[in-house]
Order: sequence, then structure tokens, then C-alpha cells
Amino acid sequence: MKPMTVVTSLGVALPAANVDTDQLIPARFMKEPRSVGYGQFLLYDLRHDAQGEPKADFILHHPEAGKAEVMVSRRNFGAGSSREAAVYALVDDGFRCVVAPSFGDIFASNAVNNGLLPAVVTEEDAEQLLAALGSTPGAITVDLEALTVSVGAVSVPFTLSPVWRTKLLNGWDDIDMTRQHTDAIATFAHQYAEQFPWSAPFPPDAALIGKG
Repeated sequence: MKPMTVVTSLGVALPAANVDTDQLIPARFMKEPRSVGYGQFLLYDLRHDAQGEPKADFILHHPEAGKAEVMVSRRNFGAGSSREAAVYALVDDGFRCVVAPSFGDIFASNAVNNGLLPAVVTEEDAEQLLAALGSTPGAITVDLEALTVSVGAVSVPFTLSPVWRTKLLNGWDDIDMTRQHTDAIATFAHQYAEQFPWSAPFPPDAALIGKG
């Protein structure tokens, strides 16, 4: 994954609560391989009318929205089913961070594992950011080192698990998190083998020793 420190980009406001994973990517699109690009399916039923025509006033259809890397929304973002494709849709559409007062637990975990920052702010601060962005994409800065989100004169703190913060700052996955303890693991394995030599498995050809 790409390391993240500061994201300075355009941000878009999605002033809705309970944006669930079926809204983020409707189930009917999950039969498609990811190679087609899941970004085209992001929020599809909110972006289009019943006839499948784009809603011109929807924020993601704004001419500048394609440059946005940050989305600000309301509470309970990513609730619903555990489909990781919801995160794929956001990432494939260019988003690197979603700011909201709360997230679905599985969605947040999937987000971090795919390099997408789920930044948790208070409901009051979310409303400030939404108001500052308004109905058009606007400049926004997300500082993962300082744990702040800023739009113009509005700057608010956000929270994130320290482990998730470490993963995103370094672009690490779970295997990388384990590898940072390689020396300690090797030391433990050596000491354990010396203390409990009887616990080590026999070599594959042990049964042949003394025969022939």
C-alpha cells in the first residue's frame, strides 16, 4: 500500500447518515471482476435516477469531483453487510480518506487494509466540515501525523486506532506489522528451543536414522 502522511486534495460532502455498503456498491455489481474498475459503481443508485440517467446535481457528477480524494459524511458510514467491495468502490474512484462521526466496524477494518483512512470526528465537527465544503468540491487537508482535518479556516481533530495509524503511515498490511518484530520473534524462537528442546519436531528423515 502507498504510505500516507498528509492528503491535500479536493474534498466532497455527502451529507447523509447511515450510508451503508449496499448504497456504496449495490450487490448486483459485485458479479463484475474488479478489473473493470469498481469506481463506476460507487453510490450508483444515489447518483442515478430510476431510468439509470445520471443526476446532474449529485456531488460526484460535479466536473471537479474526479479529483477528490476525501469524502465527508455523517454517522454510521459503511454500515450493513461486510462486503469489501464497498471499500474497493471508494478506492477505485480515487478516495484515500472518508471523514465521518462513526463507521461500520468491518467497513473500517477493510478500509485500513486497502489504504483508505476512516477518520472519526465528532458529529459537531462533521457538520462544520460539511458546511465548509458546501455543494461543490473544495480544498481539504487530512494530516495523519497531526490527526487533523482542515477545510479553509475550519480545522478539527480526528481519532484513529494507533495500530491502524501505524499501518497507514507506513503503507503496511498485517504481514508487515508482524515483520517489524522479526528480531524479537527470532530471539524468542531460539530461547524457546533451548528451554524446551523436546518440543521441536523431528526432522523428516528421523525415522530412517539407525536403519539400513
